[in-house]
Amino acid sequence: MKVLILAAGYATRLYPLTLTQPKPLLPVAGKPMVEHVLDNLAPIGGIDRVYVVTNAKFAGQFQEWSERYRAAKAKLDFTIVNDGSTDDSNKLGAIGDLHLVMTKEKIDDDLMVVAGDNLFSESLQDFGRYCREKNAPVLAVYDVGNLQEITKYNSISIDASGKITFFEEKPKNPTSTLTGIALYYYPKSTLALIRQYVAEGNNPDQPGRLVQWLYQRTPVYTWRVPGIWFDIGSKENLAEANTIFAKLPPAAK
Repeated sequence: MKVLILAAGYATRLYPLTLTQPKPLLPVAGKPMVEHVLDNLAPIGGIDRVYVVTNAKFAGQFQEWSERYRAAKAKLDFTIVNDGSTDDSNKLGAIGDLHLVMTKEKIDDDLMVVAGDNLFSESLQDFGRYCREKNAPVLAVYDVGNLQEITKYNSISIDASGKITFFEEKPKNPTSTLTGIALYYYPKSTLALIRQYVAEGNNPDQPGRLVQWLYQRTPVYTWRVPGIWFDIGSKENLAEANTIFAKLPPAAK
């Protein structure tokens, strides 16, 4: 299995913190955000390479970080992929970056995709187990608790088996507080559909749009994220995450 970490954004809402440092390398509770992500993915097992897709501005920083992380953990092999963008005006978008890595690195394997700024308080080992059992696309979901929050993300409905029956990106009138987050599993058999999505000229940004397109063509299942999930998008929730994650027991960090 391969893992792709999406880390090519410019995080302008976090300026000046992200003027000279990419958001996933900002520290939370004493270590970079992306290390929280990887430490929670590591227990899944069977991951033989981690791709980090970033931009021309920060590719060097990710390369240096990955070498330090690998030396300390000695478990994961990394490939840093530079998407060539230099600012928001020429970025490829999350799905564009996914397609770039699939093409450039000739990926022909099961693929797990996660945003580098997503924080989880608990291990994702059960996510990996569920994905292997289903051998179908899987979207991680989280209950954000109120309908107003949902308008920032997406709104979904699922059946008794956990399969998506409705998905709407950035809903105006959501009816559910369950949202899909930037943690996805695409088995090898569905990679051709991702290529089709891009070839048809669909929106290359917002990775949820791929799910919105995909579930109407093949079954897409869901897995509920346990514990706490944070999507770091502002200085306020970065500060909140620092406070909360600093209090977690060492095993959860």
